[in-house]
Amino acid sequence: MKDPIRRELERKWRRESQQRRMQNPEYRERYKEYQKIGKNKNKVVILDRDGTIVEDTGYVHKVEDFKLLPNVIEGLRKLRKFMIFIVTNQSGIGRRVYKLEDFKKFNDRMIDELGKHKIKIERIYYCPHVPEENCGCRKPKLKFLKEAEKQYGIDLKKSYVIGDKKADVELGRNAKCKSILVLTGDGNKTKKEVEPDFVAKDLLEAAEWIIEDDKK
Repeated sequence: MKDPIRRELERKWRRESQQRRMQNPEYRERYKEYQKIGKNKNKVVILDRDGTIVEDTGYVHKVEDFKLLPNVIEGLRKLRKFMIFIVTNQSGIGRRVYKLEDFKKFNDRMIDELGKHKIKIERIYYCPHVPEENCGCRKPKLKFLKEAEKQYGIDLKKSYVIGDKKADVELGRNAKCKSILVLTGDGNKTKKEVEPDFVAKDLLEAAEWIIEDDKK
């Protein structure tokens, strides 16, 4: 069973994060547009975090250990026409390796760094549970993607999932998105276990493939 204190902290952080975003006039306008789910649904890119965007040293959570992987900025710049989301499994919270607040501070550091390059992450979805809890939100389950699909008007069949782990490729398959495996992080090990739509050496090559595929 989930710790009730941790559950309340998670709810509080989500509320505060949304409140901060809604203070931004540009975000409020975009948010209103996302509610109008009509014929023109949004194509998005869904990213893993550790091993895809940032260096994964194992339960990475310390701000001082923050390090972007090579070509991440260049890759994300190419994807500006898409809304970008992050979906990440963070069992280190459930294992009490680090606290939710540590996760939040690490994300803030990442968002600040990407913001310097005018790269915007629409939202970060995270699962704090250990696999044994068999929760509904841990990748490759679809809880977060279904929430985003409804809230932001996403066309999942025309969207993309990028990651370095088996769960990322399976998430794409389950959502009927196209999946890209990056060979950063655990990618070299993972490529023996999955059949993604494309294998890229890094996020830049993944972005270049998406740009070309989106023209079809």
